[in-house]
Amino acid sequence: MQPVRIRRIRGQGMTEYIIIVALIAVAAIGVYRLFGDTVREQMAGLAKELSGESGKGARDAAKTSADNAEKAATAEKDLSNYYDGNQK
Repeated sequence: MQPVRIRRIRGQGMTEYIIIVALIAVAAIGVYRLFGDTVREQMAGLAKELSGESGKGARDAAKTSADNAEKAATAEKDLSNYYDGNQK
């Protein structure tokens, strides 16, 4: 009877691990959606600077994206404006 019990314990541990990984993935997707444009623009500016060109335009775009992300994060969201943010 012990091998069955050990398999159940291992299965429970694997299930908990999968749930934790799924939660981390969902959180990462949310963060990337909020800050994705900022990260992309910063990487573009870095690539331009490394190639010897001016990265000022990309840095300015990254600043604008960061400001927009901050506004979106601090905006009050409730059911009265739910539909407004879900249109593409």
